[in-house]
Order: sequence, then C-alpha cells, then structure tokens
Amino acid sequence: MKPAEEYILNQPEPFKSMLLHLQILIEGAFPTVDLRCKWRIPVYYLDDKPFCYLNASHKKGFVDVAFWVSAHLTKYTEFLVTENRKVVKSLRYFSVDEINEKILLTVLEEAHQLKDKGFYKRK
Repeated sequence: MKPAEEYILNQPEPFKSMLLHLQILIEGAFPTVDLRCKWRIPVYYLDDKPFCYLNASHKKGFVDVAFWVSAHLTKYTEFLVTENRKVVKSLRYFSVDEINEKILLTVLEEAHQLKDKGFYKRK
C-alpha cells in the first residue's frame, strides 16, 4: 500500500470518511492523477506536477483540499480559504455532508486547465 493511501486509511473518523470521499471524487474525475505522499500528506500529481493536496487538521477538525495555483482560480473563490497562507488556498470541509461535489469538481477542473496552460512547475 502506498504511504498516501495509508495516511488516509489510518485517519480517525470523521477525517477518514471525508478523505475517502474526496479521493473517490478526485480520482473519478481525473483518472490519470497519481496519489503520492509528500510532506507526510497525500498529494495528487498530474503529469508529474503537483495538482492539489489533502490535509486533515485533527486539532481544528477539518480536511482541506488545497491548490497551489489559487491566485489564478476564478470560480467559487468565495469558498476558498486562505488562512494566512500567501500562495495556497483550499476548500475546507468539517463533514462529508459539507462536500459540495459541484463546487469541488468545478475548482478541480479549473485547476486542471491551469496546468494545461503551464501554471504548474515540476516539484
């Protein structure tokens, strides 16, 4: 089993359920993504470039789907959280029920289009 998959499966509830749901949505929409472990968290790569990452904050009770190209995202920006981060913005969830698939998939698609336009660097 990959370290990133272990990270997800070893999370306590409700984080595990949120992460598994996000994993299904992301991998279903983008079958060519590669789930890897970087900085001890799951990071999705497209064409060997980081696409987004998942992070469970046990202390604060949420899961983030974070994007490096957030400065270039234009759709559903009112749902993107910066929380004192200069580059990264994220969609933040406190329960599985809060995961709005339309918003998530729209933001993921826009981030994917930015990758095609050269906004991602190899990491």
